[in-house]
Amino acid sequence: MDAESLRALQAPLKEKYKADSQSAVVTLKAQGDLSGEGLACKVSTSRALIEAGLHPATGGSGMQACSGDMLLEALVACAGVTLKAVATSIDFRLSGGAVRAEGDLDFRGTLGVAKDAAVGFTDIRLYFDLDSDEPQERIDALTKLTERYCVVFQTLAKPPKIALTVKTGK
Repeated sequence: MDAESLRALQAPLKEKYKADSQSAVVTLKAQGDLSGEGLACKVSTSRALIEAGLHPATGGSGMQACSGDMLLEALVACAGVTLKAVATSIDFRLSGGAVRAEGDLDFRGTLGVAKDAAVGFTDIRLYFDLDSDEPQERIDALTKLTERYCVVFQTLAKPPKIALTVKTGK
């Protein structure tokens, strides 16, 4: 695809987002399954392919995972594995459950439609649906420790400094 084709593909989306700003807000979702043996979490999103591409809201085909999908997948996977590890370490009886994440993206910022619109997620929600007969205070302790030790959650809460280097073939 060349620049002209990409602009032509995105032009109707930009017009739609200018006319109706709410149409630019898309909620992405990821879910992880906590059932099964070991310290693992099986993650799924709306797109099954691992190949990355543009989201349909920016002209993508919808057959590839967008960066937002991958970020939510990483959050769910990390939170699920961390929760199971913490549950194991504190002898928390967990028979299964799910970890879910939802995030709202405003594509006006991503496409440059509105200079005041954010580029990236405006909101991310993380949910734990646990199958357990543990008392509430133990559940609270589990979730607090999971939040503390979940690398992706902590990175989103306190983003690190990023060093950007670029190499070219010239």
